Amino acid sequence: MKKPVFRNIGLIGRLGSNKVVETLKRLMRFLAERNYHVIVEERTAGIMLGHGFQEADLKMLAEICDLVIVVGGDGSLLGAARAMAKTGVPVLGINRGRLGFLTDILPDEIEEKVGSVLEGKYTSEKRFLLDAEIYREGELIGSADGLNDVVLHPGKSARMIEFDLYIEGQFVYNQRSDGLIVATPTGSTAYALSGGGPIMHPKLDALVLVPMFPHTLSSRPIVVDGSSEIKIFISGSNETYPHVSCDGQTHLVTKPGDVLYIRKKPQKLKLIHPLGHDFYEICRTKLGWNSQQSNY
Repeated sequence: MKKPVFRNIGLIGRLGSNKVVETLKRLMRFLAERNYHVIVEERTAGIMLGHGFQEADLKMLAEICDLVIVVGGDGSLLGAARAMAKTGVPVLGINRGRLGFLTDILPDEIEEKVGSVLEGKYTSEKRFLLDAEIYREGELIGSADGLNDVVLHPGKSARMIEFDLYIEGQFVYNQRSDGLIVATPTGSTAYALSGGGPIMHPKLDALVLVPMFPHTLSSRPIVVDGSSEIKIFISGSNETYPHVSCDGQTHLVTKPGDVLYIRKKPQKLKLIHPLGHDFYEICRTKLGWNSQQSNY
């Protein structure tokens, strides 16, 4: 099957980084020399004064672009992903962050690897996101979405929180802990990993639920079907107002008696990789796994 032709290229960059500005300028020159139509996200344009290209907000970028390139770290791509998933615009990442599980092109590889992608030489995969909704006395009072995870936590309070967990309508347990991480396979190498959760291959249709410092030693991460409905009842005995964070970037505040629902989002993110992308090689590089093969 012939790969789609990319003509309208959106650019998003992490703010507050001179290195990101340098990479964006290099990328802009490369695209302009090849007569691509470049559209710069409006906040990114604020750090690229006099760039001379069209500007648009995230919503418009998702509607008019054939491809969006993010220059920054995984956090920058997470922010873009939530907007781009709504229209299915593919996203490509250039790493100017630390880990780079999602942004897998190095700045010095722009001409070679971005050029190959634009010629149709790439692989693509779809990553699902999560919707989080908070209900108070049966009324929806807040919602957000995340590519990595939805996290219930105490907020600024140092106290444990208490909640009841239900999966697909079935009661699982009552827990007192510092909270719960509900992560996608994409998010399994992020906050959930630091909490002791398993690494899940991106192709899995699954969720992992990772307790945060539970009061009982028998509480362990649970992996469930990706289409499962997660329901969390915020116990009325809580003396504080627990918070809900999505990808660590959007925050909602609950109160005792509220109900949090977490479900798979219908739209998916289309993530583009250069040819040769290898999830396990990334794990070896980013997590320090032994890369020496045995002779057999």
